[in-house]
Amino acid sequence: MSRISDIVAKSTIREYAQGAAQEGVSPVGDFLAPTVEVSKATGYFKVYSEKSRFRVPDTRRAIGGPATQLGWDRTDGQFNVEAHALDVPVDILETDEEDTMEAALQEASDLGAEVGALSHEKEVVDLAITTTAGGAANIDFAAAADPIDQIDQHIISVIKAANYGAMMGIRMLFGPTYARRLKNHPLVRGRFPGAAKVAPSVEEIVSLFLAKPEVRLSTMVYDDAPEGKAKDIKFILDDKLLIFAARPSPTRRDPSFMKTFRLRGKWMTPRTYRSPDGRQEVAGLDWSGKPYVTNSAAAKQLGITN
Repeated sequence: MSRISDIVAKSTIREYAQGAAQEGVSPVGDFLAPTVEVSKATGYFKVYSEKSRFRVPDTRRAIGGPATQLGWDRTDGQFNVEAHALDVPVDILETDEEDTMEAALQEASDLGAEVGALSHEKEVVDLAITTTAGGAANIDFAAAADPIDQIDQHIISVIKAANYGAMMGIRMLFGPTYARRLKNHPLVRGRFPGAAKVAPSVEEIVSLFLAKPEVRLSTMVYDDAPEGKAKDIKFILDDKLLIFAARPSPTRRDPSFMKTFRLRGKWMTPRTYRSPDGRQEVAGLDWSGKPYVTNSAAAKQLGITN
């Protein structure tokens, strides 16, 4: 066994990799699709929609009668946790000392967590936009129209669709253009003293909405230009707002809009192997994760008119 293999086997390196993966989870990705840790790579989860709504089971039991069972049926979904991997070669000239080897492995863990977070965030946001596109609605941003009241109506519809009461949180994910237009609307600025000179922040505007929703701003961008052409950088969300139901610590059964299934205790696992020419030790990083829409009715995509 090589020296770097010995270091990879140390609990400190494995704990560091686990911690880097958990701390490096994209704030937006985890906001939209919170993590559900599962014991194996495949399994079932409850799927809800307009036709198959969440219903609170009746847990009352008659004396001598059976208990209500929580099982799975043909309407349920099946998750398949996808495997992800990243290899970071470390030249033998950089691994002559143990401290240097540990530092190289920690750096590889940080890099893997960063790349994984960016990839996951784009996948989650794209999936949310696609899922909610069919029922998208527009908010009238004309000067005389109150956007807060219009958005509140959609918050109410999401609360009803989730049907989980106070145990379910309401969240809002803003695109930059949507947030800018909202905070500068005259009927929004007029609610805040002194806002004639300085527009309120998105955090301040949250206090105006029903249910005190949690809020994030999506600033992820992509290049929309074909290869070889001048870059055309755009925001993924931009002039859209997503309103959705989400529990901070979801399960396989609750009616949150989206969830990410990950293998328990395997957020990131380090390993090592030697390159064919023997000149490099390759730090291999493996992790798992797959987002799924679990309640398509519990989300709304809003655009802007006027």
